[in-house]
Amino acid sequence: MRTPALAAFALSLAVAGCGDTGQNSQAKPIKIHTEAQEQLHRASGYNRAIGLKRAIYDSGYTCKRVTKTGFVGEYKNLDIWKTSCADGRDWAVFIGPDGSAQVRDCKDVAAVGLPECTIIKDEADAEPVTAASGNAASDKD
Repeated sequence: MRTPALAAFALSLAVAGCGDTGQNSQAKPIKIHTEAQEQLHRASGYNRAIGLKRAIYDSGYTCKRVTKTGFVGEYKNLDIWKTSCADGRDWAVFIGPDGSAQVRDCKDVAAVGLPECTIIKDEADAEPVTAASGNAASDKD
């Protein structure tokens, strides 16, 4: 009967010695970047436009024709992509490590402390989708 109580007491002493010493209180956050996020970086401009347009529609918004896409940057564990639509609206699409997407109007993101919707990088293997290049993704409504 004393053995389980002794084991529990020994375990509690061992755990008590594992406290924060204050030397490493500024730990760096862990960055998670997954295959789901990498797929957009590797996609052709046309396929990227389709994926981002789908995220916009799945969020309850509309974008009849994508005119341009580009990588904006990272925010915590999210990749941010800008998607411009023919109706003049610009969308910030936040892609999570699990493949989930959150969509916000670009006019609103900077006002709430998120990075501005400024494309910082065009992917080397896939130029941004523009109406002039003929690669614009469009609906057949």
